[in-house]
Amino acid sequence: MREKPVLGIILGDAAGVGPEIISKLADRHFFEEYCRPIIMGDLRVLERAASVCGLKLSLQRIENVEEADWEKGLPVLDQKNLNPEEVPFGKISVESGKACLGLLKLGVELYQAKKIDGFCFAPLNKQAMIQAGCPFESEHHYMAHLFGHTEPFGEINVLGDLWTTRTTSHIPISKVSDNLSVETIMRAIRLANTTLKNSGIEKPRLGLAALNPHCGEGGKCGREEIDVITPAIKEANNMGIDATGPYPSDILFIKAFNGDFDGVVTMYHDQGQIALKLKGFDQGITIAGGLPAPIVTCAHGTAYDIAGKGVVKTSAFENAVKMAAKMALHLRGED
Repeated sequence: MREKPVLGIILGDAAGVGPEIISKLADRHFFEEYCRPIIMGDLRVLERAASVCGLKLSLQRIENVEEADWEKGLPVLDQKNLNPEEVPFGKISVESGKACLGLLKLGVELYQAKKIDGFCFAPLNKQAMIQAGCPFESEHHYMAHLFGHTEPFGEINVLGDLWTTRTTSHIPISKVSDNLSVETIMRAIRLANTTLKNSGIEKPRLGLAALNPHCGEGGKCGREEIDVITPAIKEANNMGIDATGPYPSDILFIKAFNGDFDGVVTMYHDQGQIALKLKGFDQGITIAGGLPAPIVTCAHGTAYDIAGKGVVKTSAFENAVKMAAKMALHLRGED
């Protein structure tokens, strides 16, 4: 019988819904179905979340991973660094942002020390982390820095069996075209192909989105399809990657949801996000694609408007844990 992977479960932003999600899943013994979980964060934050959800959890405070004994309760690697009384629900907190940065760093260090097989983090607040001193635009750039990683990396959004990655991300729409090149599109293609392979898909089928309406109408409505997207697809094919397109994005996602592709490469952020969130907002997950470790989170945010009310849904984070466990087993050659 194969041994379940050890996964870090990071509480996320204390002012948001993450600790409540983890409390609810801990109460259901969900984590133990897929992994040997190590909860990471301040125990007091988890206890506050359990209280607002009306739950009494069986927890085991540990000082290091080696102390974990899952028969004695859910292990909590207590950081003792975030008093919940100083972090009210629903408000950006520099203290929580600082704690989240520390937890991501701890997750990377534990993975590098081979003490965990990957980790999932509950929703973070980018503004809180930036206010706490993070010099990077996102947690993915921060973690890549911690790993010393220079290969293509970035967010991979997943809904069901469909994976999406994007060529450009957090930039104005007015700058998208200027940031499209064969090189940047190939970077997204390689990222999608590698991450899908790391999940166990041997020969990923990728569909590429056009940028312009009707695929540019042969150059009459934009030339990006002719000048950069099609050449990138040809270069990918020459590397043995199964990439096709470009397809008008309104048609592409119909084909994708019908199962024609394993992954979609879009040209800009909302081109894929609108489709995925419309199809399944409460189910989607985000993978830290390209990084050495299985790192997954739910696609939704901290939901400050409902934090502290005990009403948050857990389905997206459930999918994140399942995916991290699956990827960890694949990397161990046990899928």
